[in-house]
Amino acid sequence: MNKEMAKSYLMVIAAMLIWGSSGVLRRNIPVSSEFLAFIRGILGALFMLAIILYNKNTGLSKIPAKVVGTLLVTGAMYGLNWIFFFEAINYTTVPVATLCYYMQPTIVILLSPLLLKERLTIKKIIVVILTATGMVLISGITENSSLGENQLKGILFGLSAGFLYALNAILNKRISQIDTYHKTFIQLIGATIIMLPYPLLTNDFFPTEINIHIGLLIFILGTVYTGVAFALYFASMKKLSASSVAICSYIDPISALFLSALLLGETLTITGIAGAILIIGTALISEIK
Repeated sequence: MNKEMAKSYLMVIAAMLIWGSSGVLRRNIPVSSEFLAFIRGILGALFMLAIILYNKNTGLSKIPAKVVGTLLVTGAMYGLNWIFFFEAINYTTVPVATLCYYMQPTIVILLSPLLLKERLTIKKIIVVILTATGMVLISGITENSSLGENQLKGILFGLSAGFLYALNAILNKRISQIDTYHKTFIQLIGATIIMLPYPLLTNDFFPTEINIHIGLLIFILGTVYTGVAFALYFASMKKLSASSVAICSYIDPISALFLSALLLGETLTITGIAGAILIIGTALISEIK
Protein backbone atom coordinates (compact mmCIF):
# COMPACT_ATOMS: atom_id res chain seq x y z
CA MET A 1 0.00 0.00 0.00
CA ASN A 2 1.47 3.36 -1.05
CA LYS A 3 1.32 6.55 1.01
CA GLU A 4 -1.55 8.07 -0.97
CA MET A 5 -3.66 4.94 -0.52
CA ALA A 6 -2.88 4.83 3.21
CA LYS A 7 -3.77 8.52 3.51
CA SER A 8 -7.11 7.88 1.78
CA TYR A 9 -7.92 5.05 4.19
CA LEU A 10 -7.08 7.30 7.14
CA MET A 11 -9.40 10.00 5.78
CA VAL A 12 -12.39 7.71 5.31
CA ILE A 13 -11.82 6.08 8.72
CA ALA A 14 -11.63 9.54 10.32
CA ALA A 15 -14.92 10.52 8.64
CA MET A 16 -16.62 7.36 9.91
CA LEU A 17 -15.33 7.85 13.46
CA ILE A 18 -16.64 11.42 13.41
CA TRP A 19 -20.07 10.31 12.23
CA GLY A 20 -20.03 7.39 14.65
CA SER A 21 -19.81 9.80 17.59
CA SER A 22 -22.62 12.06 16.35
CA GLY A 23 -25.21 10.32 18.53
CA VAL A 24 -23.12 10.95 21.66
CA LEU A 25 -22.70 14.62 20.69
CA ARG A 26 -26.42 15.04 20.04
CA ARG A 27 -27.19 13.76 23.56
CA ASN A 28 -25.28 16.76 24.93
CA ILE A 29 -27.09 19.42 22.86
CA PRO A 30 -30.46 20.26 24.49
CA VAL A 31 -32.19 21.86 21.48
CA SER A 32 -34.89 20.63 19.10
CA SER A 33 -33.92 18.25 16.31
CA GLU A 34 -35.38 20.66 13.74
CA PHE A 35 -33.22 23.56 14.92
CA LEU A 36 -30.12 21.36 15.07
CA ALA A 37 -30.66 20.06 11.52
CA PHE A 38 -31.31 23.62 10.28
CA ILE A 39 -28.06 24.99 11.73
CA ARG A 40 -26.16 21.91 10.59
CA GLY A 41 -27.30 22.49 7.01
CA ILE A 42 -26.28 26.17 7.05
CA LEU A 43 -22.85 25.63 8.60
CA GLY A 44 -22.13 22.58 6.45
CA ALA A 45 -23.06 24.46 3.25
CA LEU A 46 -20.86 27.43 4.20
CA PHE A 47 -17.95 25.11 4.95
CA MET A 48 -18.35 23.31 1.63
CA LEU A 49 -18.59 26.65 -0.21
CA ALA A 50 -15.34 27.73 1.45
CA ILE A 51 -13.63 24.58 0.12
CA ILE A 52 -14.95 25.24 -3.40
CA LEU A 53 -13.72 28.85 -3.34
CA TYR A 54 -10.37 27.88 -1.80
CA ASN A 55 -9.76 25.32 -4.56
CA LYS A 56 -11.00 27.83 -7.16
CA ASN A 57 -13.30 25.05 -8.27
CA THR A 58 -15.75 26.93 -10.47
CA GLY A 59 -18.52 25.32 -12.45
CA LEU A 60 -21.63 25.54 -10.28
CA SER A 61 -23.38 27.64 -12.93
CA LYS A 62 -22.73 24.95 -15.55
CA ILE A 63 -24.75 22.26 -13.76
CA PRO A 64 -28.06 21.65 -15.61
CA ALA A 65 -31.17 22.99 -13.87
CA LYS A 66 -32.78 19.53 -13.82
CA VAL A 67 -29.77 18.08 -12.00
CA VAL A 68 -29.76 20.98 -9.53
CA GLY A 69 -33.42 20.26 -8.81
CA THR A 70 -32.69 16.58 -8.16
CA LEU A 71 -29.80 17.51 -5.88
CA LEU A 72 -32.00 19.90 -3.91
CA VAL A 73 -34.57 17.13 -3.44
CA THR A 74 -31.92 14.66 -2.24
CA GLY A 75 -30.56 17.41 0.00
CA ALA A 76 -34.01 17.89 1.51
CA MET A 77 -33.95 14.18 2.28
CA TYR A 78 -30.65 14.72 4.11
CA GLY A 79 -32.30 17.37 6.26
CA LEU A 80 -35.28 15.20 7.16
CA ASN A 81 -32.91 12.28 7.67
CA TRP A 82 -31.02 14.28 10.30
CA ILE A 83 -34.23 15.25 12.08
CA PHE A 84 -35.44 11.64 12.26
CA PHE A 85 -32.06 10.38 13.47
CA PHE A 86 -31.77 13.08 16.15
CA GLU A 87 -35.34 12.34 17.26
CA ALA A 88 -34.57 8.61 17.41
CA ILE A 89 -31.78 9.38 19.88
CA ASN A 90 -34.24 11.44 21.96
CA TYR A 91 -36.52 8.43 22.41
CA THR A 92 -34.19 5.43 22.51
CA THR A 93 -30.54 4.62 23.08
CA VAL A 94 -27.77 5.58 20.65
CA PRO A 95 -27.03 1.90 19.78
CA VAL A 96 -30.66 1.13 18.93
CA ALA A 97 -31.10 4.36 16.93
CA THR A 98 -27.86 3.76 15.03
CA LEU A 99 -28.65 0.15 14.17
CA CYS A 100 -32.15 1.10 12.99
CA TYR A 101 -30.50 3.71 10.79
CA TYR A 102 -28.12 1.09 9.40
CA MET A 103 -30.99 -0.98 8.09
CA GLN A 104 -30.41 1.26 5.05
CA PRO A 105 -28.72 -1.46 2.88
CA THR A 106 -31.73 -3.74 3.43
CA ILE A 107 -34.14 -0.94 2.55
CA VAL A 108 -32.15 -0.31 -0.65
CA ILE A 109 -32.57 -4.00 -1.57
CA LEU A 110 -36.33 -3.75 -1.05
CA LEU A 111 -36.65 -0.51 -3.04
CA SER A 112 -34.34 -1.49 -5.91
CA PRO A 113 -36.88 -3.65 -7.79
CA LEU A 114 -39.32 -0.71 -7.78
CA LEU A 115 -36.94 2.17 -8.51
CA LEU A 116 -33.96 0.59 -10.26
CA LYS A 117 -35.68 -2.41 -11.87
CA GLU A 118 -33.15 -4.74 -10.20
CA ARG A 119 -34.08 -8.38 -9.64
CA LEU A 120 -34.69 -9.54 -6.06
CA THR A 121 -32.45 -12.62 -5.90
CA ILE A 122 -32.47 -15.42 -3.32
CA LYS A 123 -29.27 -14.04 -1.78
CA LYS A 124 -30.85 -10.61 -1.38
CA ILE A 125 -33.94 -12.14 0.22
CA ILE A 126 -31.70 -13.97 2.72
CA VAL A 127 -29.97 -10.65 3.56
CA VAL A 128 -33.38 -9.05 4.18
CA ILE A 129 -34.53 -11.91 6.43
CA LEU A 130 -31.30 -11.92 8.49
CA THR A 131 -31.22 -8.15 9.00
CA ALA A 132 -34.94 -8.08 9.81
CA THR A 133 -34.29 -10.76 12.44
CA GLY A 134 -31.48 -8.60 13.81
CA MET A 135 -33.87 -5.65 13.98
CA VAL A 136 -36.36 -7.69 16.02
CA LEU A 137 -33.59 -8.74 18.44
CA ILE A 138 -32.27 -5.23 19.10
CA SER A 139 -35.79 -3.84 19.53
CA GLY A 140 -36.10 -5.82 22.78
CA ILE A 141 -39.50 -7.26 21.93
CA THR A 142 -38.16 -10.80 22.42
CA GLU A 143 -37.33 -9.95 26.03
CA ASN A 144 -40.51 -8.03 26.85
CA SER A 145 -44.13 -8.70 26.08
CA SER A 146 -44.41 -5.28 24.43
CA LEU A 147 -42.29 -2.30 23.49
CA GLY A 148 -42.44 0.89 25.53
CA GLU A 149 -43.90 3.92 23.77
CA ASN A 150 -40.59 5.80 23.70
CA GLN A 151 -38.68 2.74 22.47
CA LEU A 152 -41.20 2.23 19.66
CA LYS A 153 -41.01 5.91 18.67
CA GLY A 154 -37.20 5.76 18.65
CA ILE A 155 -37.21 2.66 16.44
CA LEU A 156 -39.71 4.20 13.99
CA PHE A 157 -37.72 7.44 13.79
CA GLY A 158 -34.50 5.46 13.24
CA LEU A 159 -36.05 3.34 10.49
CA SER A 160 -37.51 6.48 8.87
CA ALA A 161 -34.02 8.00 8.81
CA GLY A 162 -32.69 4.79 7.24
CA PHE A 163 -35.48 4.82 4.64
CA LEU A 164 -34.65 8.39 3.57
CA TYR A 165 -30.95 7.57 3.43
CA ALA A 166 -31.68 4.53 1.25
CA LEU A 167 -33.93 6.54 -1.08
CA ASN A 168 -31.25 9.22 -1.25
CA ALA A 169 -28.62 6.63 -2.20
CA ILE A 170 -30.80 5.30 -5.02
CA LEU A 171 -31.50 8.79 -6.41
CA ASN A 172 -27.82 9.69 -6.21
CA LYS A 173 -26.99 6.73 -8.45
CA ARG A 174 -28.71 8.62 -11.25
CA ILE A 175 -26.48 11.68 -10.79
CA SER A 176 -22.98 11.35 -12.23
CA GLN A 177 -20.13 13.40 -13.67
CA ILE A 178 -20.59 16.22 -11.16
CA ASP A 179 -17.87 17.42 -8.83
CA THR A 180 -18.53 15.89 -5.40
CA TYR A 181 -18.01 19.20 -3.56
CA HIS A 182 -20.47 20.99 -5.85
CA LYS A 183 -22.90 18.12 -5.41
CA THR A 184 -22.66 18.18 -1.62
CA PHE A 185 -22.91 21.98 -1.46
CA ILE A 186 -26.19 21.97 -3.41
CA GLN A 187 -27.54 19.11 -1.30
CA LEU A 188 -26.74 20.96 1.92
CA ILE A 189 -28.57 23.98 0.53
CA GLY A 190 -31.54 21.66 -0.09
CA ALA A 191 -31.27 20.36 3.49
CA THR A 192 -31.45 23.95 4.76
CA ILE A 193 -34.36 24.95 2.51
CA ILE A 194 -36.55 22.07 3.73
CA MET A 195 -36.11 23.46 7.28
CA LEU A 196 -37.28 27.00 6.45
CA PRO A 197 -40.97 26.39 7.29
CA TYR A 198 -40.04 25.48 10.88
CA PRO A 199 -38.76 28.93 12.01
CA LEU A 200 -41.51 30.63 9.98
CA LEU A 201 -44.41 28.58 11.35
CA THR A 202 -43.34 27.82 14.91
CA ASN A 203 -42.77 30.33 17.69
CA ASP A 204 -40.44 28.15 19.78
CA PHE A 205 -38.11 27.03 16.98
CA PHE A 206 -35.11 29.02 18.20
CA PRO A 207 -33.85 28.07 21.69
CA THR A 208 -34.38 30.78 24.29
CA GLU A 209 -31.13 30.03 26.11
CA ILE A 210 -27.89 28.86 24.51
CA ASN A 211 -24.70 29.16 26.54
CA ILE A 212 -21.16 29.15 25.15
CA HIS A 213 -20.77 25.41 25.73
CA ILE A 214 -23.95 24.45 23.81
CA GLY A 215 -23.16 26.99 21.08
CA LEU A 216 -19.71 25.46 20.63
CA LEU A 217 -21.14 21.95 20.35
CA ILE A 218 -23.65 23.12 17.71
CA PHE A 219 -20.82 24.81 15.78
CA ILE A 220 -18.74 21.60 15.94
CA LEU A 221 -21.71 19.56 14.65
CA GLY A 222 -22.20 21.91 11.70
CA THR A 223 -18.55 22.27 10.72
CA VAL A 224 -16.63 19.18 11.85
CA TYR A 225 -19.45 16.61 11.69
CA THR A 226 -20.81 17.94 8.40
CA GLY A 227 -18.25 20.01 6.48
CA VAL A 228 -14.99 18.36 7.58
CA ALA A 229 -16.40 14.81 7.59
CA PHE A 230 -17.92 15.21 4.12
CA ALA A 231 -14.65 16.70 2.81
CA LEU A 232 -12.62 13.79 4.22
CA TYR A 233 -15.12 11.27 2.89
CA PHE A 234 -15.14 12.62 -0.66
CA ALA A 235 -11.38 13.21 -0.74
CA SER A 236 -10.81 9.55 0.17
CA MET A 237 -12.97 8.41 -2.75
CA LYS A 238 -10.45 9.78 -5.25
CA LYS A 239 -8.03 6.92 -4.49
CA LEU A 240 -10.23 4.20 -3.01
CA SER A 241 -12.74 1.99 -4.80
CA ALA A 242 -16.44 2.35 -4.03
CA SER A 243 -16.46 -1.09 -2.39
CA SER A 244 -13.53 -0.18 -0.10
CA VAL A 245 -15.32 2.98 1.02
CA ALA A 246 -18.56 1.03 1.55
CA ILE A 247 -16.82 -1.54 3.74
CA CYS A 248 -15.07 1.17 5.77
CA SER A 249 -18.46 2.83 6.33
CA TYR A 250 -19.35 0.11 8.85
CA ILE A 251 -16.81 1.64 11.21
CA ASP A 252 -19.54 4.24 11.83
CA PRO A 253 -22.12 1.99 13.60
CA ILE A 254 -19.46 -0.13 15.31
CA SER A 255 -17.76 2.94 16.79
CA ALA A 256 -21.18 4.31 17.79
CA LEU A 257 -21.84 1.15 19.83
CA PHE A 258 -18.50 1.38 21.64
CA LEU A 259 -18.66 5.14 22.26
CA SER A 260 -22.22 5.07 23.57
CA ALA A 261 -21.28 2.27 25.97
CA LEU A 262 -18.09 4.03 27.08
CA LEU A 263 -19.38 7.61 27.36
CA LEU A 264 -23.12 7.22 27.97
CA GLY A 265 -23.29 3.82 29.67
CA GLU A 266 -25.75 2.61 27.01
CA THR A 267 -25.17 -1.05 26.23
CA LEU A 268 -27.08 -3.67 24.31
CA THR A 269 -28.40 -6.84 25.90
CA ILE A 270 -27.11 -10.23 24.79
CA THR A 271 -29.94 -10.57 22.28
CA GLY A 272 -29.32 -6.98 21.19
CA ILE A 273 -25.66 -7.77 20.54
CA ALA A 274 -26.75 -10.79 18.49
CA GLY A 275 -29.05 -8.51 16.51
CA ALA A 276 -26.23 -6.01 15.94
CA ILE A 277 -23.98 -8.79 14.64
CA LEU A 278 -26.73 -9.92 12.26
CA ILE A 279 -27.38 -6.43 10.89
CA ILE A 280 -23.79 -5.23 10.57
CA GLY A 281 -22.31 -8.61 9.71
CA THR A 282 -24.82 -9.46 7.00
CA ALA A 283 -24.58 -6.01 5.41
CA LEU A 284 -20.78 -6.09 5.57
CA ILE A 285 -20.54 -9.55 3.99
CA SER A 286 -22.91 -8.48 1.21
CA GLU A 287 -20.65 -5.46 0.54
CA ILE A 288 -17.57 -7.72 0.37
CA LYS A 289 -19.37 -10.04 -2.05
